[in-house]
Amino acid sequence: MSLRPAPAPAMTSAEALHPKERRSRRFAWIGMAASLILFSASLVVLWHVVSGIDVDELKTAFTAASLRQIGLAILLTAVSYSLLTCYDAIALRQIKVHIPYRTTALASFTSYAVSFTLGFPLLTAGTVRYWIYAPRGLSAGRVASLTVIAGVTFWLGMALVLAWSMIRQADEVASLVYTNIWINQLVGLIAAILVVGYLGWVSLKRRAVKIQGWRLELPGFRLTVAQMLIGAADVCAGAAVLFVLLPGGHNIGFETFVAIYIFAVMLGVASHAPGGLGVFEATILLALSSYPREPVLGALLLYRLCYYLVPFVVALAFLGAYEIRNRIKSSRAAFTESEDQGETEAV
Repeated sequence: MSLRPAPAPAMTSAEALHPKERRSRRFAWIGMAASLILFSASLVVLWHVVSGIDVDELKTAFTAASLRQIGLAILLTAVSYSLLTCYDAIALRQIKVHIPYRTTALASFTSYAVSFTLGFPLLTAGTVRYWIYAPRGLSAGRVASLTVIAGVTFWLGMALVLAWSMIRQADEVASLVYTNIWINQLVGLIAAILVVGYLGWVSLKRRAVKIQGWRLELPGFRLTVAQMLIGAADVCAGAAVLFVLLPGGHNIGFETFVAIYIFAVMLGVASHAPGGLGVFEATILLALSSYPREPVLGALLLYRLCYYLVPFVVALAFLGAYEIRNRIKSSRAAFTESEDQGETEAV
């Protein structure tokens, strides 16, 4: 009787994974757990903060905003979303694709308005962009590259404004969030070092990164500076929407407020909640806890309405009109083609 070696036990799916893949999956699970913890903790804080709010006072605070405040909020929202269209314009220039600005503006505005409200920006914004850019010849890989470059613009702008406000207004921020002045200045200095370091890194030579197997070339010095300035202007415009809706007499400088706003946005992004819902509000309410809660919460509700809900509804209307127009054009083209074929057969 011949002896045969026992067959090797079948590898499980986890064992078959490459060590790097296993590590990335582990980090993904850790990140998801951290996001859930952050979101849950923010909901608890938010509930604790708003549980003692008088509903009648909240209604009064919500409707107390003047027409001037609402008009400024709408204008600043339009400015912010207009600047967001520049994100796509810069990204398209980087990947060397020429697309008319009206198409770029439609894709950028609708993708951001949808992703801000629904969350999961890589999925939602990427899907909307692909829907609009694919007929123009952009592949899924190029749309993904565009989305990443636009994201870099956002974070560069955030870091630049955070560095400026935390270094200049470290004492006022400390009085609001009960931190040390030196800690705030250190945060601002780290943000400044990261911005300058990144700018220097992409200036020395062409830089590229690999993400999920595809290569992305990063913008050089001039485009990176443009990214920083446009991103910073957009962040300031977004912060100004909420700032002008706050009740009068708060005595908070805009530079101080924008630092609080950035921290709220960053925590909202980290929570993966749609639009940072709950996390953003909890952060703002905690930072402004020395002020009456009802007027601040009323301003936050109006901010959600102006900056998220209205653009979302407008974006859906634009997407619907875009799809209807494409269907009409396709129907006309098919009708014209059938007529031409009929005339050819008749001849």
